[in-house]
Amino acid sequence: ICILGIAAYLWHVVAQGRNFDSQINGAAKRYNVDPLLVKAVIWQETRFHPDRRGKAGELGLMQIQEAAALEWSGNEHITNFSHEQCLDPGTNTLAGTFYLSRLLKRYSHADNPVPFALADYNAGRGNVLKWNSGAGATNSAVFMAQIGFPGTRAYVKAIMRRYEMYQLLVKLGL
Repeated sequence: ICILGIAAYLWHVVAQGRNFDSQINGAAKRYNVDPLLVKAVIWQETRFHPDRRGKAGELGLMQIQEAAALEWSGNEHITNFSHEQCLDPGTNTLAGTFYLSRLLKRYSHADNPVPFALADYNAGRGNVLKWNSGAGATNSAVFMAQIGFPGTRAYVKAIMRRYEMYQLLVKLGL
């Protein structure tokens, strides 16, 4: 029974969000971000529900704030753009992956830029600047310990765990 339970859980993990794979893979390729990381962010943000709206006005799969959406649309020279367009999964994954790509580049000096980028995605650059002092400026493990918001620390850890699980499933051919 235990093996059946594990198999059912793995099937669920692999199947979850599969209907968004083309949007995720396209955005990831365009902005040079691992699609498994994008998928892990989407899982954490909305569990693959494209119509979600956040308390601070975030929209869609990756919970894009209006400022980030406008930065993306400006960079892509999209005219007549409206934040509401982020409810479209394709638009949302493009805007969110663009933003995530910018954050990963911002912290490329670190041993692992992913935790820094995820903390910035969740809590903003100003907070990351408070937490990345001393060895935490480049050492992701030290940085993680210095994250001052328990919710942000849990957010980063949850995405990192999900990202590692997706990587393992790919290695297993699932």
